[in-house]
Amino acid sequence: MLDFRLRVFHVVAHLLSFTKAAEELSISQPAVTKNIKELESQLGIRLFDRKAGKVALTSAGRTVLNTAERIQALYRQLEFDLNILKNQFGGILKLGASTTAGQYVLPEILARFHRSFPEVKLAMHSANTETIEQAILQHEIMMGVVEGKKHQPLLSYTPFIQDEIVAITHKDSKYGGYNQVSLEELIAMPVVCREKGSGSLEVLEAALQERNLSLSDLQVEMMLGSTEAIKSFLENYDCIGFVSIAAVAGPVSRGEFKIIEIPEMEILREFYFVHPLGVASGLAASFMDFARHAYNHRL
Repeated sequence: MLDFRLRVFHVVAHLLSFTKAAEELSISQPAVTKNIKELESQLGIRLFDRKAGKVALTSAGRTVLNTAERIQALYRQLEFDLNILKNQFGGILKLGASTTAGQYVLPEILARFHRSFPEVKLAMHSANTETIEQAILQHEIMMGVVEGKKHQPLLSYTPFIQDEIVAITHKDSKYGGYNQVSLEELIAMPVVCREKGSGSLEVLEAALQERNLSLSDLQVEMMLGSTEAIKSFLENYDCIGFVSIAAVAGPVSRGEFKIIEIPEMEILREFYFVHPLGVASGLAASFMDFARHAYNHRL
């Protein structure tokens, strides 16, 4: 249904190669060139610069690409809505998740969704919150689940579930005997936390700021790219780590790690569904409703 010339343009714009686009579309390179020229003629403006064998988008080309991405999303939405009317619940759902949500919150929900709707093809990309937001803005994924604050004015954020960041240590650590610490004691302890750009670090920094502290006031031994890396670090180093409670519920219940309370600082945060500006509909909205129900009725 999508205008073929716009599809050709979309592929060329992403690959920045007429030859690769011809291979992707299973047409000849002259056919690619013809479709691009016809589209440029129709729009009355050049979309690509071609110099020394290299292809680059013009300013107009970037504008058209942004619109083409939205048109493709609308066609995917139309396909889904029509399938619902025909009782054919199907389609492709490309979603992203910040690292904690992707590893500890969504897998069970995705499995249940897949069992309920096997016709829907699911794909999930996991990265930190900042990367997921950019992927949505660049139309690489349809929606995401992220943690922390709302960052992008061009995205909509819908609350999903509440999470808590807790301080933990390994059972064999010299801090394993602590049940709680004061902020003053915490400042004197070595800590490990998530990397810049992660939602976990952002909410930790916000909680510290509310107590007139900053990350630089802590003895940060290392910043790591995942919760699993933090847990492995704590197994081999006397240290305090800050992680999502969802990530350590199992290890804590088994006695492998211990949560150390900080009475002066409760670190709560929201996980959000995030999607392009506006009200989510179709497959994205259906997944959001399913995820809320599945999480609230988990065993």
